[in-house]
Amino acid sequence: MSTLAPAPVNAPASYVTRPTTDHLLDAPLPQLLADLDVLLVDSSITDRGFFGAVVQRKTGELLLAMPAGRSELEHDTVARYLLAQVFDVDLPKLSAPFVTTGICSPATRERP
Repeated sequence: MSTLAPAPVNAPASYVTRPTTDHLLDAPLPQLLADLDVLLVDSSITDRGFFGAVVQRKTGELLLAMPAGRSELEHDTVARYLLAQVFDVDLPKLSAPFVTTGICSPATRERP
């Protein structure tokens, strides 16, 4: 399971250009995070079903929280997938057990 900020993000889009699919998949992860102005943090969540989360602070800053102790391949793949979801980059959905869920505060939900 992973949790996403509402996609696509609105505040960072004003100062961060949406990455291309090629850039999202090919750039070294540290460079990609810097290009997108995303802060990577270790998550304290230890549940094996938790793969990561992107959280948008009120300031617009994006935090990518990833569980520590996972393989480099899992860490890299999930980080890129979560960023693709947040920046609305078209990628195929990951197979089970990966599920993404968008959560937003009541103040930011669209109202009819």
